[in-house]
Amino acid sequence: MLWSDPENEPPKFMRDMQAMLRRAGVLLALAMVVGMFAVSAR
Repeated sequence: MLWSDPENEPPKFMRDMQAMLRRAGVLLALAMVVGMFAVSAR
């Protein structure tokens, strides 16, 4: 029942998707910060 159990590990495509979504979230947050600076600089 614990996450440390090897048979309970999510499949590889699921882990890859989670990593991709995490990277996309970071990129989106950075883009929003840069956009805020661009709007406030005008």
